[in-house]
Amino acid sequence: MKYYLCVFAIFCSTLVYAQDCNSILLGEIVDFHDNSPLSGATINITGKDYTATSKENGKFSIKQLCDGVIELEISHPECTTKFVTLTINGDTYSEIRLEHHLEELKEVKVVGDVPKNTNSGQENILSVKDIEQNSGKSLGDALKKIAGVSTLNTGGNIVKPVIQGLNGSRILILNNNVRMQDMEWGEEHAPNVDVNANQNISIIKGAAAIEYGGDAIGGVIVLEPLPIVRTDSLFGKTQLNLASNGRGGNITSSLTKSYKSGLYIKGQGSYKRLGDLEAPDYMLSNTGIKESGASLSVGKRDFIQGWEGYYSYFNSEIGILRASHIGNVDDLISAINSDVPSVVNDFTYDIDQPYQEVTHHLGKLSYYRRFEGLGKWTTQYDFQQNRRFEYDVRVGDDADKASLDLKLTTHSILTNIKFDAKQGLDFKVGALGRYQSNFANPDTGVRRLIPDYDKYDFGLFALGSYELNNDWTLDAGARYDFSRIDAKKFYRTSRWEERGYDVDFSDIILEDLDTQLLTNPVFDYHNFSGTLGFHYEINGKDHLRFNYAYAQRAPNPSELFSDGLHHSAARIELGDLRIKSETSSKFSASLERNTTKWGYTVAPFLNSINDFILVEPTGVEFTIRGAFPVWSYRQTDAVLLGVDASLYNNWSSSIRTDHKFAWVRGTDTETDTPLIHIPAANFTNSISYTNPRWNNFLISLESQYVFEQTRYPENIEVYSPEQQENVILDINTPPDAYHLLSLNTEASFTLKNTNDLTIGLSATNLLNTNYRDYLNRQRYFADDLGRNINLRLIFNY
Repeated sequence: MKYYLCVFAIFCSTLVYAQDCNSILLGEIVDFHDNSPLSGATINITGKDYTATSKENGKFSIKQLCDGVIELEISHPECTTKFVTLTINGDTYSEIRLEHHLEELKEVKVVGDVPKNTNSGQENILSVKDIEQNSGKSLGDALKKIAGVSTLNTGGNIVKPVIQGLNGSRILILNNNVRMQDMEWGEEHAPNVDVNANQNISIIKGAAAIEYGGDAIGGVIVLEPLPIVRTDSLFGKTQLNLASNGRGGNITSSLTKSYKSGLYIKGQGSYKRLGDLEAPDYMLSNTGIKESGASLSVGKRDFIQGWEGYYSYFNSEIGILRASHIGNVDDLISAINSDVPSVVNDFTYDIDQPYQEVTHHLGKLSYYRRFEGLGKWTTQYDFQQNRRFEYDVRVGDDADKASLDLKLTTHSILTNIKFDAKQGLDFKVGALGRYQSNFANPDTGVRRLIPDYDKYDFGLFALGSYELNNDWTLDAGARYDFSRIDAKKFYRTSRWEERGYDVDFSDIILEDLDTQLLTNPVFDYHNFSGTLGFHYEINGKDHLRFNYAYAQRAPNPSELFSDGLHHSAARIELGDLRIKSETSSKFSASLERNTTKWGYTVAPFLNSINDFILVEPTGVEFTIRGAFPVWSYRQTDAVLLGVDASLYNNWSSSIRTDHKFAWVRGTDTETDTPLIHIPAANFTNSISYTNPRWNNFLISLESQYVFEQTRYPENIEVYSPEQQENVILDINTPPDAYHLLSLNTEASFTLKNTNDLTIGLSATNLLNTNYRDYLNRQRYFADDLGRNINLRLIFNY
């Protein structure tokens, strides 16, 4: 009897095994643009030594699969490698779309099945070619390729991205899944990231991706390295750029060693050096830059679990236009009325006062593990330290001492669980904890603009997406964020009383030192965010997306505590302790068409922001250093309305045209007046010719027309000591419209491997046009950059 029971048990277990591991995956690889089948695609099952290849009809099959969750790695020539998670439940069918002919796409496009961070939001992806062409420039310059993205500049080297009219703390930058903490609140504080360290760059316009932060009212910039394939390989890339304007260039190089086991190590480094930049008619004295960056990542990745250790270093030393450092209001009036800067010296690589030096360290440890039948758990710790020095034009014993010395240290822990075991339904929940400390060195000999403070953040979020069918996808999310800022700040008694703080904040005074007060402001903020939207795939070529995002942002330290002369900005800045969180309600939609022949995107948006925080010129204040314009923070209600549009057409296999248009209108609804620093409408058109038979030859001509901004706040009236009367300070009037031409050409050559050397030549401001941009803070003092010819050499090995 026992014998028969044993035989029966073995027989049953064999049946169970056969039933569980006898499933078949039938798949089809198709081109995203026209649904044509892709043959020769390689399909690997992560964690298993099994490879399949798609046939001429794009179909493939994998047999003897166990029921459960598997991950596929799909690669194809001229396509981006894609990772797909599938649930096997008996015989299963899946259609997988790849973006074919990636190398032929010279423009950013929103495409349906490219890995995205949001289904319903307006998201654009920067191509690898665009990143390579902008290797010697800043992140903001590279992102200007995308419709709706402009920049707020302080000269040619300090560039902050502006997304649909918003910038600064309203834009979150995610660097290798680490939120950058680098004093983004300053208008002349550029992001401390090396554009060459990441080859996957995308922009989410607005707060649709609340996983990264509920305060991203303007948008999220996601920077990620290229995924490393699980194979035994050693490869690298070196790019050299030489620029005529600035008479310098940069070099960047990376090397990656990967193993079939999933282990990998990657190192990257870059160095940039430019001397004084040039306008068409004169030198822009003291505008050189020295920049260096390095990163190292070590990790192991397989389907069940993986880990990564990552470190990056970034340092920049940037000269500030000498003529922009004014001493009094009459100098400012004279500068605005003059066509030539007050200081024009011979070319030099030297960087003198005024200048800024910033160093940023970032470290990350992350780990993930997948649980069968449940999903994927990820946890991460990251550390950042940002050190900022700003050097003023000073004399005497303090000539070489920084006027501003800030050290910002941040520790963050985040964790999330993604439940993706059920086909068509993804659900993720997560939590964040962060501690931040700012130290303002008191030994500068200058009154501290930003005080010492401790900041504590805690966040919870939940989001999900659900595929109703092959055409409709819904997504939604909610987030709660708590922030506490605890500061120690000295106020001059006269300023304290002038702003009415003696009435509203008498309880935060720690010590009365007669002419000044030591205070301890402590503020708590409870912010809520939510998003809801859908993606409708009308057919394989047309897509409709709609998203509503509700977001709240707590004020940053500059908006609260600024109190004094900001030397690199050459202005007095005044924050306000009464400022509270701002609240955004944004409606956005996009209609998209993508085919191999032609395509377009039309993306309107409406962003209504209650308690909108802005800084604007309000007058002039006399100090022992002279007279300086005063810029004050205030809150109001605002509405931003706009549209981004793009169109491309492949007239033949060789000729393509691209067109982009962006327009945004910002209004202070309380006073019915225009908002300050809203980008002007702009229209960009380009035509390109490619011929793969001529060593992948490419040549393109681009035309950019920036309209005059006709909506701006009124100018202010100030007292002129020289004229002994009040005069109008023409500080808000925008410059004229302008038109620029750019040319780009490149070709590939074979040294050792196929097309391993690319040589490119580009020219910006081809006609050496004199112009000034409304969003360049140095437009009061000098013209923008003249012609720049750039030679680039890219070697893959």
